[in-house]
Amino acid sequence: MTVGEKQAEAGTPPEVLDGPFSTRQLLRIDEALRLADQGTGLVFSVYVGGLDEPIRAHAQRLHRQLAEPDRSVLIAVSPNQRQLEIVTGRHARKRIPDTYAKLAALSMVAAFGGGDLAGGIISGLDQLASHAGRA
Repeated sequence: MTVGEKQAEAGTPPEVLDGPFSTRQLLRIDEALRLADQGTGLVFSVYVGGLDEPIRAHAQRLHRQLAEPDRSVLIAVSPNQRQLEIVTGRHARKRIPDTYAKLAALSMVAAFGGGDLAGGIISGLDQLASHAGRA
């Protein structure tokens, strides 16, 4: 369930969020997550914030906290640290091998370098979902 769906279900207006994204960007990321989930049967998540050292281990801990880690893909981005990790669960990894996750990461990093954090995340979600294909 996306943030927008939770808010619509609860009947409450969106809260003001303090972060690197505008409301429009958040809605675009939310839609990209929804399309990736529906199109693949996997569960995609995005974390944007600080990551403790070692970075990969922290991203893996975040991934394990997801509701269905075996079927989940986590994109963890720390803009201030200039770090990106993509973590795939056991089932998700069969459909998105590390090679394809690295290709998505490279295109995301290129967008981030151009100052487009939201666009990079959306592009990465689209690439990962396209490679995973339908369930």
